[in-house]
Amino acid sequence: MTETLPIVGAAMPSTWLDTHHKWLLEHQRDLEIQDFVRPDVLDNDGLASHLQDIKSKLNGYTGRMGIHAPFWNLTLSAYDLKIRAVVQERFKQSLDVAAEIGATHMVIHSPLQFLGASSSFTKLMIADKPLFEIIHETLEPIVAQAEQIGCTLVIENIFDKRPTILTELVVSFDSDYVRQSLDVGHAFINFFKGAPPPDYYVHVAGELMGHVHLQDTNGYTDRHWTIGKGNVNWEELFRALGKINSKPRLILELRNYEMIPHATQWLAERNLAQ
Repeated sequence: MTETLPIVGAAMPSTWLDTHHKWLLEHQRDLEIQDFVRPDVLDNDGLASHLQDIKSKLNGYTGRMGIHAPFWNLTLSAYDLKIRAVVQERFKQSLDVAAEIGATHMVIHSPLQFLGASSSFTKLMIADKPLFEIIHETLEPIVAQAEQIGCTLVIENIFDKRPTILTELVVSFDSDYVRQSLDVGHAFINFFKGAPPPDYYVHVAGELMGHVHLQDTNGYTDRHWTIGKGNVNWEELFRALGKINSKPRLILELRNYEMIPHATQWLAERNLAQ
């Protein structure tokens, strides 16, 4: 039975790679390195040696590995051209890092933050310009760089209440290197505000779902609890994942990195994942 179960990996800072090295190599699990969300890491004079240290810690690892791009104060929907240039520079720096350490996915955050409801992403505007157009102008050089190095950009839901609009955004790039990411906890919080449940995001995205952040919550805030501590319906989520063939990267994104093996065990005991 376990041979057919999906294999989960985890997100962690590189300082935890030694702790979870055996666990990662056990199934060559998916990995996401979180160091580079911090601008001080990207700008540090010691970045080159830091990257070499990460590569040495990954000795023997051959699984699917990626990074999380910086996101604080950065948006894909910057109307101001000077702000847009800063966003592009940060993503370019991050992709340079990805190329150096061999990362093949990079998480970026959805820009879909708007008041009220919208039936279509393409009808959304910022001032006198379509939001669709602004995001494409921001990301086109980033997508080109990602394609060149073989790194897939996965766009993670944040405040998104309508999964169809995020899927429209992914489709609009018409690139094998732009895919959808589901953060289960974010989706569950929005579920309490009238959005569909997390499994619906998988049904809508289908084969465009390339990446999943697995974290639990009670819906009150962004808990990043270990799996099983909150109220997410994990059976329905993994049932939905079992219906697609894209084999998205399944990444435990827990606040407490010590709980990674516990979360894996909880899923295995219920025959959901290993």
